[in-house]
Amino acid sequence: MLVDSHAHLLSLEDPVDAVSRAADEGVGKIISIGTGLESSLATIELSRKYRGVYVSVGIHPHSASTFSEEVMREFERLAEDPKVVAIGETGLDYHYMNSPKEDQIRSFEAHMELAKRHCLPFVVHVRDAEEELLSMLRGTNLGQNPGVIHCFSGDYETAKRYLDLGFFISFSGIVTFKRAEEVRDAAARIPIERLLYETDSPYLAPVPQRGKPNEPRNVVYVAKLISELRGLPLEEFTQVVFENVTELFPKVQKKKNGLI
Repeated sequence: MLVDSHAHLLSLEDPVDAVSRAADEGVGKIISIGTGLESSLATIELSRKYRGVYVSVGIHPHSASTFSEEVMREFERLAEDPKVVAIGETGLDYHYMNSPKEDQIRSFEAHMELAKRHCLPFVVHVRDAEEELLSMLRGTNLGQNPGVIHCFSGDYETAKRYLDLGFFISFSGIVTFKRAEEVRDAAARIPIERLLYETDSPYLAPVPQRGKPNEPRNVVYVAKLISELRGLPLEEFTQVVFENVTELFPKVQKKKNGLI
């Protein structure tokens, strides 16, 4: 069973059709990511229509300036929803700087604490802020399986620094890009029991769909490439990753009863 561990269903042109196409392609679970309170609420409502769609709630670093204690109290409530399996995406993005550093740091700290209180993993976004983010993580009592570094785009040594802190590493369509040799090397070398894959739909469509809007059904291209890198049959590889997903996100049902 294929799993898209990170997609933004509400950002797709037609989420309902996209979920249907993903099911036809053999995708059995999708974790759809909220980027703010409004999108998190709407994503939860969408997820109720499908057995295999789950939700992560939080404020994206780009929107960290919308952070407030009132908003976090709402996330506190949402974290108890059976469809909510994680907190985020959260983290630091110093590339675009759509929100001031101070706001991003404050929001990230609050999300980590929220995840800890509810025994949920958190979904980490990081860009041009690796050292500061790692420093923050090292200064936090993370516990076991704290979360996932989503859309990993670094080398093996960088991945190892997160692995040493207990994180899972998730690979997106970037791993299929021609110049992403270091990312492919990391995907081939990290412990398989710490590996996830994703689409990050509607962004970063993998080869051979690059340049088109991405959607969850395209996760098969990411899974196929990584299985080939690791010399494993696709079915065996996807089974291992399915088990990884249910370990990291315990609220995701282990039953393979389909997406729809």
